[in-house]
Amino acid sequence: MSRVYPFDEAATARAVIADDGTLVEWNEGARRLLGHPADTVVGRPATQLLTGPAPALPRDSRWHGTLAVRHLDGHSVDVWLLARYRPAPDGGAGNRWILVAPVPRTEPPAADDPLGEAGLLQSPCAIAVYDEELRLRRMNDAMSVVSGLPQDHALGLPFTELVDDPQSEELARGMREVLATGHPLDVRTFMRAGGESRAHAWLARLAPVHDRAGRVRGVCLAAHDVSDSHRARQRLQLVNEASMRIGTTLDVTRTAQELADMCVPALADFVTIDLLDPEEYGGEPPARVATPVTLRRAAHHSVLDGVPEAVMEPGQTERYPGGSPQADSLTAGRTLVFSRTAGGTSPWMNWNSARTRQVRRFGIHSTMSVPVRARGLTLGVAVFVRHRRPDSFDADDRMLAEEITARAAVCIDNARRYSRERETALALQRSLLPRTLPRTAALEASSRYLPAARAGVGGDWFDVIPLSGLRVAMVVGDVVGHGVQASAAMGRMRTAVRTLADIDLAPDELLTHLDDLVMRLAEETGRDGSTGEVGATCLYAVYDPVSRRCTLARAGHPPPIALPPGGRPHQLELPAGPPLGLGGLPFESAEVELAEGTVLALYTDGLVTSGDRDLDGDAGRAKLFEALGAGAGSLDLSCDRILHTLLPSGGAADDVALLLARTQGLPASQVATWDIPADPALVAPIRKAVVEQLDVWGLSEASFTAELVVSELVTNAIRYGAHPIRLRLIHDAATLICEVSDTSHTAPHLRRAKTFDEGGRGLLLVAQLTQRWGSRHTGDGKTIWAELPLFEEEG
Repeated sequence: MSRVYPFDEAATARAVIADDGTLVEWNEGARRLLGHPADTVVGRPATQLLTGPAPALPRDSRWHGTLAVRHLDGHSVDVWLLARYRPAPDGGAGNRWILVAPVPRTEPPAADDPLGEAGLLQSPCAIAVYDEELRLRRMNDAMSVVSGLPQDHALGLPFTELVDDPQSEELARGMREVLATGHPLDVRTFMRAGGESRAHAWLARLAPVHDRAGRVRGVCLAAHDVSDSHRARQRLQLVNEASMRIGTTLDVTRTAQELADMCVPALADFVTIDLLDPEEYGGEPPARVATPVTLRRAAHHSVLDGVPEAVMEPGQTERYPGGSPQADSLTAGRTLVFSRTAGGTSPWMNWNSARTRQVRRFGIHSTMSVPVRARGLTLGVAVFVRHRRPDSFDADDRMLAEEITARAAVCIDNARRYSRERETALALQRSLLPRTLPRTAALEASSRYLPAARAGVGGDWFDVIPLSGLRVAMVVGDVVGHGVQASAAMGRMRTAVRTLADIDLAPDELLTHLDDLVMRLAEETGRDGSTGEVGATCLYAVYDPVSRRCTLARAGHPPPIALPPGGRPHQLELPAGPPLGLGGLPFESAEVELAEGTVLALYTDGLVTSGDRDLDGDAGRAKLFEALGAGAGSLDLSCDRILHTLLPSGGAADDVALLLARTQGLPASQVATWDIPADPALVAPIRKAVVEQLDVWGLSEASFTAELVVSELVTNAIRYGAHPIRLRLIHDAATLICEVSDTSHTAPHLRRAKTFDEGGRGLLLVAQLTQRWGSRHTGDGKTIWAELPLFEEEG
């Protein structure tokens, strides 16, 4: 087998011995040293060339020494050899030993040899001089210590044979570059010194060696061990990376996993993060803990696939007694380092047999426990373990672990506080939002609310509010911000909307009153020392199933989308209106007629601006049109389809409220209307007409009560109202509604009649006989209404 080397290899004797002891290579330098041609020795046992006993060569490090070898002429030659073991690539066959020895020079060095004159050989810095073929010509004592080879025997060997490390080729390329260019060069590398198993960081300063004529005759190598500064840079880089890679989310478990991932394998071979359960300490982590302590595994990571070192899975808890690294570190409030060789882990191993088996199985020899503390609170403990790396944890490792853990602890505490506030806000939000939507004759409704995946619970809300006359109000709103404050503001606004809706304000008037409330909330918030900025948007709609008309107004909120039966989705055109909280600006209502079965989609902007879509939500609205029109049927299925289509798999970037409503019309046969004359004496014919209509509807059982209520309301309107006066009866499956309208704007009210008063008891009687009653203002007066529960006649 022939090899191509960069320089004349006849100056170095080189032989290769197979794993079975057979010589497989023999170069020209070996022939010059011992006289044997290659064809006479290759394929024969190498021990036949020895005149003495064969040494035991180690497989895990190089070997050098002097052996008595038989020359071709028969005499014995003492040869200094450097041997190193090279396993076959990929673990296959072909393991071999490589042996090299310098061939003595036959010509004496020139008197003006610049390589011999290269100075500083007594310098404490490791210095070596190589010739044009990169053979060692001189080295000082410091380099001899670094290489682990004596100068007298190593002279003449090529650099790549002297340095037993895969990184040596990089340094050899640098030396050849210096020979070619004549310019000095600095090379940073990471390689083992002679005879060591642990690599060092080196700065090799390469400089050309010139003769008196200025020609480059060799290379001077000065090696500086920069391991300390290299480790310092590594630690600084690790800390900087930790600042960027730990705390990317506000999730406690994910943050703990990022800490474990960050430290493996840079600092340890196996890392566990165990956290205290704050609920055991009244909801807040303690400043100090006492043994035994219960910890929950939050995360772990290992250099080995599947984390086989772990004896428990994330999410599981364990009770740690005194003597365990976790408990001792937490009670001491400081980092503790345990070494198996020093006997530091023996109490721990005596306590837990499962961990004892893992220690022996994986060869765990060093453990470091670091308390996870932030803002004076103890959150848990991080345990760092080494079993693959041979070196134990030192003081620098301890400082690095404490620095990274301290940074991670702040992130974990932030995530914990956020999670707690989010859970509180979510509980508040759920308590304020309607748990179920009311069943009404006017529409069928379905809704969804999703908090933001990262920002948390916000101020989005929705509601369906039954109104008088079988009408129903729909509202969707969005308070700016997130957290408990936004949820509380949302609760106050939802309560205000319900109150204002109960007095039957028109949509534009309701938003005006709501605007005043938001301004007062901002003033109150400002007095608490915060920014005082409170803003909101809102859409309010009232649908009348009798007229099938819907009146809407919005305050800076996205307009609704309508899907008529058999048609395509389209956006209802409404006056925009300013957002709530600006004050002094008007709101406008719009009225549209909706065919029975029309689906209205009311939503907050988080639905259409979530994820990577444009901030204006145009692309999101297009997807909403597509999802809404994809199929009729169940509104619940439509809600799920819309959310699945529009929201990313990781959750919404902002909280989302969605309300779908399918309109229903009331047949004209379920409505009866009479014009009331001004003469009170003509009330009796009206009562008779009402009774007859109830008989037609099959509601005879309600006739007595309805007749009394109609009589009182009509009489009251004739006496105190203004003409024209109209009576209307409406009924559905459960309710009979009596409405009396007139053109007076004076609202009726209950009063306590005295013993001998002849009047004043009409409305009191109405209140006692009906399920509920009230009045609402209209564009041309007012309407007094009363609702009676129905009991259908059995046929």
